Amino acid sequence: MPDLELVTAADVQLMQRLAQRVTATRPDLVNGDATFGELAWNWGKGHAAHGASWRRRLWFSGGDLVAWGWASLPHRVRRSDGSVKDVTGAYLAYQVHPDHAGLVDEVIDWYDGTAADIERTVMPSAADAFALKRWAAHGYETDPASLGDDGSWTQLNERDLTDVEQPVLPDGFRFRTADEAGPEAAVRAHLDAWGPSPYTAEGYQGVQQTAGYRGDLHILVESPDGTMASSTIMWLDEANRTAEFEPVGTHRDYRRLGLGRAMLLHGMHLARAAGATHATVACLGAPGHPQARGLYYSVGFRELTRDAPLIKTRTAG
Repeated sequence: MPDLELVTAADVQLMQRLAQRVTATRPDLVNGDATFGELAWNWGKGHAAHGASWRRRLWFSGGDLVAWGWASLPHRVRRSDGSVKDVTGAYLAYQVHPDHAGLVDEVIDWYDGTAADIERTVMPSAADAFALKRWAAHGYETDPASLGDDGSWTQLNERDLTDVEQPVLPDGFRFRTADEAGPEAAVRAHLDAWGPSPYTAEGYQGVQQTAGYRGDLHILVESPDGTMASSTIMWLDEANRTAEFEPVGTHRDYRRLGLGRAMLLHGMHLARAAGATHATVACLGAPGHPQARGLYYSVGFRELTRDAPLIKTRTAG
């Protein structure tokens, strides 16, 4: 019988440690939703509302986690504007250590067994040639929705922190941290940037409880009227001396003022002071989504790797 245990905070910490080990040797093989920060962010903000629809399986060798699968099954999403979205398919986040690459077949078999006959999607690293062959052998194909200008695949970007320019904010704006501004301001900043969104105060409490969250590395930009106009969380992977920005967003009424750029530069200076020598950030990579990519390129980031969106329909096997 498949292991149907729910994803716990302890599981996420094990997954983060695997992400750190893979990052140390093959950062191009870290799947976009399996990074140190992305794992914490996704579990923290969503487990209270959607955790009942999550299933996981863990594979160990010599006491170390070497592979895992996290399946998100059909569920209902309630957003901040009162709207409701029904998610009818399944999505898999996963990671396999390159020294145990053959386990990807067990991950796929477990996912297919857990998701049964519903539509299944997954996004392995495009650099993982072995895994891509195994997914294809199990009937997974490139998701046609990802091929156009508005495709939803992501790319991971990186830069070193040896030479970071000084941030410049418009007059009257100032940097704050979530520790200083408080939970209400931190949640409102996210909703103003990303709304309608399922993010809630309860979701933020979950984020605060994850391994790696630091309120002093959760940055906001306050406008002259007190509005938190931009925000980001930095996740510090101390083992690899890497800081990951996730998420990054700006209030719709305060865009094109250079706030996001200044915030990223300020964050990189804070990360360097905290011991980081390297920074990463993900964005949508398709041609129809140039805004975030342009922002990150403007502060020195360049593509490291990208995801390969795959799908298996009900009739594919």
